[in-house]
Amino acid sequence: MKTLGYDQPLYILPFDHRGSFVTKMFGWQGSLTPAQTAEIATAKQVIYDGFKTAIAEGAPKNKAGILVDEQFGAAILRDAKANGFTTACPAEKSGQDEFDFEYGDDFAKHIEAIQPTFSKVLVRYNPEGNPALNQRQVARLKKLSDYLHSQSESRFMFELLVPAEKAQLERIKGDKKVYDLELRPKLMVQAINQLQDAGVEPDVWKIEGLDRHEDCEKIVSIARCGGRDKVGCIVLGRGEDEKKVREWLRTAAGVKGFIGFAVGRTDFWDPLVNFLANKTSRDVAVAKIARRYREFVEIFEHARPS
Repeated sequence: MKTLGYDQPLYILPFDHRGSFVTKMFGWQGSLTPAQTAEIATAKQVIYDGFKTAIAEGAPKNKAGILVDEQFGAAILRDAKANGFTTACPAEKSGQDEFDFEYGDDFAKHIEAIQPTFSKVLVRYNPEGNPALNQRQVARLKKLSDYLHSQSESRFMFELLVPAEKAQLERIKGDKKVYDLELRPKLMVQAINQLQDAGVEPDVWKIEGLDRHEDCEKIVSIARCGGRDKVGCIVLGRGEDEKKVREWLRTAAGVKGFIGFAVGRTDFWDPLVNFLANKTSRDVAVAKIARRYREFVEIFEHARPS
């Protein structure tokens, strides 16, 4: 059994997007042809080259990492592992409201074939949501948690999204900003607590951005409760604009226990869209992705307590 938790700095560039790449980046529907799959893989290589450029230009390699999927990024994951980069790979099916394994009962074979530093799940879990749905998700997540802690070298990264229930929004007259500020932080604490009680034990929690220092402290407190002293938290970008992401990074970085971030679309989306539309060169897209990633690293590093 590995020691639970990961408390070293961790600055992730995530581009494990699958459904959103197919439909929003490329505008495709339905099953992909081999040529389309290859085209998406080639686009993701641009993002990876931006990451490698950032490292070459001074971003700390020992704190940096990528999150990319096996479907379009298997070659990238192999190259990253060979180059000693921290890697993460998703285990969930893309674009589903209910968590399930991308490769069904073969999830373990795929984890061991890739051997990422982290096996990651994205889970939509509202503690006041459908109890049967939550129980189904928990059963699958515990299976993965138990496997990773007992049989795999990979650690467990858990991306927690807490989408608002209809009744919750009705209580606040549909104001999503009020939900994010007043309701979501409390629900996140409840969700983490419920998942822990059910035996789901991430090494790293990937958390939606929080506006208040005290809410970040509450998240760390529940994530590290009951002897989970080394469990880390990282803040995700949620596709927000650069200004909002900067605010979230500074807020999270000021709280011990928040060890880093995973910011993807805010970093790469516009440069990649412009490159694919032939509005800019590949080199310019790579440089912009590298520069943005390094900026986020510097923001977090400077805001961390000395």
